[in-house]
Amino acid sequence: MTSAVPTSAGTTDQGDRPLNMCGPDFPFAYDAYLAHPAGLGQVPARHHGTEVAVIGGGLSGVVTAYELMKMGLKPVVYEADRIGGRLRTERMGGGPDDVVAEMGAMRFPPSSTAFWHYVDRVGLRTSAFPNPLSPATPSTVVDLKGRTHYATELDDLPEIYREVARAWDQTLESVEHTRMQKAIRERDVATQKEIWNRLVESLDDQTFYGFLCESPGFSSFRKREIFGQVGFGTGGWDTDFPNSILEILRVTYTGADDDHMGIVGGVDQLPRRLWEDAPDKLVHWAQGTSLASLHEEGPLPAVTALRRTAAKGRPGGNITVTDASGSTRTYPTAVFTAQSWALLSKIDCDEDLLPIEHWNALERTHYMESSKLFVPVDRAFWRDKDPETGRDVMSMTLTDRMTRGTYLLEGQDPDGPAAICMSYTWCDDSLKWLPLSANERMEVMLASLGKIYPGVDIRSHITGDPVTISWEDEPYFMGAFKANLPGHYRYQRRLFTHFRQDDLAERHRGLFLAGDDISWTAGWAEGAVQTALNAVWGVMHHFGGATDPTNPGPGDRFDELAPVALPED
Repeated sequence: MTSAVPTSAGTTDQGDRPLNMCGPDFPFAYDAYLAHPAGLGQVPARHHGTEVAVIGGGLSGVVTAYELMKMGLKPVVYEADRIGGRLRTERMGGGPDDVVAEMGAMRFPPSSTAFWHYVDRVGLRTSAFPNPLSPATPSTVVDLKGRTHYATELDDLPEIYREVARAWDQTLESVEHTRMQKAIRERDVATQKEIWNRLVESLDDQTFYGFLCESPGFSSFRKREIFGQVGFGTGGWDTDFPNSILEILRVTYTGADDDHMGIVGGVDQLPRRLWEDAPDKLVHWAQGTSLASLHEEGPLPAVTALRRTAAKGRPGGNITVTDASGSTRTYPTAVFTAQSWALLSKIDCDEDLLPIEHWNALERTHYMESSKLFVPVDRAFWRDKDPETGRDVMSMTLTDRMTRGTYLLEGQDPDGPAAICMSYTWCDDSLKWLPLSANERMEVMLASLGKIYPGVDIRSHITGDPVTISWEDEPYFMGAFKANLPGHYRYQRRLFTHFRQDDLAERHRGLFLAGDDISWTAGWAEGAVQTALNAVWGVMHHFGGATDPTNPGPGDRFDELAPVALPED
C-alpha cells in the first residue's frame, strides 16, 4: 500500500483543518513560511559565496545547508559518520529495496508539516505504518503477565483496556485537550498561548507519572501499569513516566503520536536526495548547483575543535573549526546541528562560543536510550491463519517481556520478502541489551516471542543476519533523543531561542544551535527541520539580511510568539 505524500495530512472526520506541530510553545507556521513564493529571505550580495560551517549532516544539518545554499551562501558540511544522522536505514542483504530496517526514525505523523515539505520536494512515497490497533495493522496481540489477548480493534480487548483508554481521554481533557487541538488546527495563536503558558507555569515541576497519579481515572495502580506497558497510539508510555508531563502534552496536542506513515524504501533517502537536489530557485549559484556539487569529495570529517578567533571589523570574531584530519578552516558564522552533548565531550570548545546559561542547559540535557533488532524473513508469514482459531498466526505485539514492541513490516509484494522488528525498546529495557551481540539479542527475542506464539516457528522464516542498534552506544549520538525532566523548561527555552542573538554579547554571537534536541519536539524529525529553519534565519540576520515583508520568519515574529519566560529567582 503506497501513496503520494498527503498534502491534507491530519484531516479529521469533523472536516477540521489538519493538526500541525507548529506549536504550542512557539506557534510559528513553519509550513506556511516554507511554502511562500517569496522564499525564506536573502543576504546582501556582498556576502554571496561566503562560507558557513554546518556541523552535522543529519536532517537538520542538510536542511540548514540546503536553505543557506539557496540564499547564495556556501555551506561547508562536516559529518562524523554518514549523511542522515538518525535517519538511518539499513538494507538487509538480498531483499527488495522496500524491505528495510529503520534504525532510527521510522514513523512520521501527518502533523509534521515542515518535514513533509521536504519529502514532497524529493518525491518520496509513503505507506501507513503498522502501529498497534491501527488500520494498517492486520492484528495486534497484547501479552501482559503471561496472558495474551488478540485484537483487530480496541473493542476486542478486555473491558479493562477500554477503561484505560477512556481514562486517558478524560485525563487529557483536564488540560483542555480538545480546545488546544482546535486552536492548533485554526492557527489560533492567542488561544494556544493562553492555555499553554498557564500549563507551563503550573506543570513544569510535574512528572508524567505524577500527573497520571493525580488523575481520577488513574487512581488504580493496575490501570497505570496497563497504560504504561500498552498505552495507546504507538504503544507503552512507561519509559516516559519520569519525564516532564509537558513533553507528553506536546506530543498529544499536536497529533504527533497518530496516523503514522513510513517512507517506502527508507527514510535515509530524504537527506541523501536533498544532498543531491538542485533547487529550482537559487541566488548566486549556477542552475544545477547542489550540496553534492559544492562538496565534490563529500562532507568534511568530524569536528574536533571550535575556537573564537579575531576578525577585522567583526567584534565578535570568527569561528575556527578543526576537523579529524587536522585541517583548520575559519568562518564568519557556523551552525551546530549534531547532538549537543558533543560540545561537552567530543569537541574542544572555547567557552565564549555560548553564554554560560546555555552551557548549563546543554549539560543538563537528558537523553533517552533506545534499541532495535530487525531480522529479514522469507515472506509475511504472519498473515497465515491458524486453522483452529482463524486468527493471524502472529501479530504486532506489545508485551512486558524483553521484546516489548514487535513490528511486522511488509514490502509491496505480498508474497515476497519481509522483515520483523523483533524488538523496539527504551531506557532501562534498552540497557538490558547493551552487553549482547546481535545474535545473542536475537536468541533472547526468539525465546520471548516463542512463549507468546508457541506454535509458530519464527526461526524457520529468517533468511539473513539480524541487524541491531543501541543508540546510547553510538559514539556520535550517546542516546536516541532528548526528553526533558521536570524543571527543565527553562533550559529548553534557552536552547530553542538561541537563534535570536541580538540580546547576546557580541562574543557569544555567530554560532547557532539546531537539531531536534534543541527543539520543543525532540525525537521527531519535525523538530530537526524547525530548528534548522530558525538557524537559517539567524545566519541570514547575522549577515545583515532580511525576509520579504510578506513572509516574515521566526525571528521576525519572535517577540509576538516567544515561549513564556518563567521566573528564575
